[in-house]
This record gives sequence, C-alpha cells and structure tokens, in this order.
Amino acid sequence: MSYQEAELVNQPDLAKSRAELGSAFVRILSYFREDGEKAISAIEQAIRERNAIALVTPAHTLKGESAQFGAHRLSGMAERIEMVARRCVESHEGPDELIEVVVALRPCFTETMSILDRDSNPLVARRPATFGRRADSPSAGFGRMA
Repeated sequence: MSYQEAELVNQPDLAKSRAELGSAFVRILSYFREDGEKAISAIEQAIRERNAIALVTPAHTLKGESAQFGAHRLSGMAERIEMVARRCVESHEGPDELIEVVVALRPCFTETMSILDRDSNPLVARRPATFGRRADSPSAGFGRMA
C-alpha cells in the first residue's frame, strides 16, 4: 500500500501506544510535535538545497516517531523520502523527485496532529456510553449482562 492510501491515524495502533505509554502518553506526544516540526523544517531546507544526504536522518526520525502513534500516512511519506534520498545519495543524484512529497508533508503533519490532539484529550469519550449493560446487547436490562 502506498502512503497516499494509508489512513492518517490508525486508531487501534494509537490505542495500543496510549496503553503502552500510560501517563507519559501526552508528554511523549508533545515531544513528537516538537521533533516533527524540527524534522519537517530540516526536510524542507534539504529539499531547497537539493541535499539528499540531509534528507535521510530527519525523514528516518519522522518515520519512526509517526509509526509509534499510528500515523501511517505521515510515516509512509517519511519512509518514501528516506528511501529515495538514500538512493539519490548512492547514485549521486539530486532529490528533485521528492518535491511533491515534501510539499505535502507539512499539511499531513498538521492534520495528523489535529487528530492526535483530539484523541489524546482526556475529556473526549472513547467508548460508547453503556451504563449498566453491554453495548452489543440491546436486549440486556438495566444492571444485567446478557
């Protein structure tokens, strides 16, 4: 699957990350925001300079950190940048073919962060309201499990 087809945020992966990180989740997410901004700025600067070598490390970092939060599209874009940049370094070519991906990177990051912020808000309900019964059993009476 290409990064264009990947979902912005995979909710099961995000839930797994939230469970694994526990109370550190919000703090780690804030680090991801800072690191992501820095990585994207570095990627944009490298593409302006046509410097494939300078693309590799920030793209690699962004790829891994995005995947940790289930941000599959962003991770896929960063992986594409990293892989093409590595190939360009090896073949002594400029990374011009990445311009379109790099231009789309910041809007994808912004949209992804919006979803992650919304879903990390402790006031957002994550489960359907099921007071006194299982959600999948509409016939269950109050206080009884089906």
